[in-house]
Amino acid sequence: MKHILIKLWELFLKQLKFAASGVLATSIDYVLYLLLVYTLFAPVPSNVASYSIAMVINFLMQKKFVFNLRGSVFNTFVLSVCVSIGGLLLSTAIIYSLNQIPFYSERQYLAKLITTAIVFFYNFFFKRLVFEKCFGSECDTKEVESAIPRGGPSPN
Repeated sequence: MKHILIKLWELFLKQLKFAASGVLATSIDYVLYLLLVYTLFAPVPSNVASYSIAMVINFLMQKKFVFNLRGSVFNTFVLSVCVSIGGLLLSTAIIYSLNQIPFYSERQYLAKLITTAIVFFYNFFFKRLVFEKCFGSECDTKEVESAIPRGGPSPN
């Protein structure tokens, strides 16, 4: 039983680190977007720049603090970038669409907030699929099952 609790605690800490790196990268994306959109660029180029910078920072944080790298850095980075490019395309399409509505084009902070919330779920589930080769609740089930010694739980 103690072994299972230790594995569950390790899983919780990993998820906490993943969430922390996501919050930091999202904050960088959000602040940089607002800075760019209100000073230098239109919404779409601002989104591409801020999202791209945050994507690289997020990868570096996850590589160092969250995931145990089991393959080459290059292959892991390429897979991560592929998922992030999908997120960038989705994010840019949402920003573009929201900016067609006068209410949101006048309130970029809301447009970016809505976009970030939607893309968060895309990124979480697809990065989990790429890195952990599972989707949804089956990932949690695999982690817990791997914590149980073969032959069932011990009586301790």
